[in-house]
Amino acid sequence: MTRNDNPPNVIVLNAYWLGLSFMWNSIHPLILPLLILQLGGLAPNTAYGMLTFLGLCIALAIQPVSGALSDYTRTRWGRRRPWMIAGTMLSILWLVAMVASRSYLGIAISYIGLQLCSNLAHGPAQGLIPDLVPDDRRGVASGVKNLLEMLGVIAASLIISRLVGTSTAALVAATLLISVVLLAGLAVTGRGIHEDLDEMPSPVAPHSLGQQIKDVMNIRVREHGGYAKLLASRFCMFLGIYAVQSFAFFYFMDVLRIEAPARAMGSMMTVIGISVLVAVYPAGLLSERWGRKRLSLAACGIVACGMALLTVLRQPGWIPVLGVLIGVGMGIFNSVNWAWATDLVPASEAGKYLGLSNLATAGSAASSRLFGPLIDLVNRWSPNTGYLVLFVIATLATLVGLWITLRVPETRLPPSAPEQVVQGRVTHRSDPVQ
Repeated sequence: MTRNDNPPNVIVLNAYWLGLSFMWNSIHPLILPLLILQLGGLAPNTAYGMLTFLGLCIALAIQPVSGALSDYTRTRWGRRRPWMIAGTMLSILWLVAMVASRSYLGIAISYIGLQLCSNLAHGPAQGLIPDLVPDDRRGVASGVKNLLEMLGVIAASLIISRLVGTSTAALVAATLLISVVLLAGLAVTGRGIHEDLDEMPSPVAPHSLGQQIKDVMNIRVREHGGYAKLLASRFCMFLGIYAVQSFAFFYFMDVLRIEAPARAMGSMMTVIGISVLVAVYPAGLLSERWGRKRLSLAACGIVACGMALLTVLRQPGWIPVLGVLIGVGMGIFNSVNWAWATDLVPASEAGKYLGLSNLATAGSAASSRLFGPLIDLVNRWSPNTGYLVLFVIATLATLVGLWITLRVPETRLPPSAPEQVVQGRVTHRSDPVQ
């Protein structure tokens, strides 16, 4: 029996993403800003922005390498699971160390260690869908992946935003809960899937360690030009989204004068998360019928509208409305873009090439953190104008993402559409031949 004959339960397959999402959506928007504010004496946007930039650069380097190495891994537990288990256990140790730190240096070292170890697991985990799910079910599997990630966002928003506070006990409780959720997600996915190495396409193992390292680093951009364009569009879209998300905590505090910014941040994340949750599964399903490109373009347009409105609507009452708009666009984009990626990567090297998606995901997240010093600089010149500059940049980034998406070759077409086959993929006649 092949993997196409007996695909795994897509909820079990993707349960680990709920745990990862819960952890990082607790740390980045809630716990880390609070830890920095507790230290005092720092420019918060700059301190937060530069630290997360450095950590995400580590993630950017580690994830494709661990994914590629997992392509070659062959054990009785499979090729992805050993990496996921080791990375998760080490992540929990670094998380505890970060929350226990009482200096900026200690927080920084622990945060970087957490990024490194988490991405040792993250890269290989991304290979599970192309490893185990048939081509015609990947849109659905990607929709469920993003649905569970959004459940992690909502859970972190509702629980952690109300749990954390200035007391050590509150942070300890939050850390314990994050660890339990992460381990539960790992247990469900790890026990519920079966990695039959004989049924999975694998790269030819090189004869020497040096050749293996060379193969891991060999990225054939020309051969997979459509995937490179997809990553570029993903980078631009996430740059706009992460730019707003990263500094919303301080925006609520400085501009909107909200007394409890952590709770307001949690409420906004909940609104966005529920909106994404509503959109991700239908988007993945519909992309199998309507095509990846059409829905991706719509998503880019929706997010761009939401970002543009942030520049002119500055009353707290508008935040939930814009959250719904941006959340729906994000849900459609996340689901369809990931399904599109699994279509375009080579099956035998899925771990490596999907690990490269972190060039777009962590790369855009890291780049967005560099806006922290810019915000503080502009705010010193003109109070709170730095946030307006941020929203303008975010809008432009999403529009560039829309333009690049127009150049990505389609891989799923409606039955009535004209089609042609290029490198084994179905594309529009008007799409560029790679």
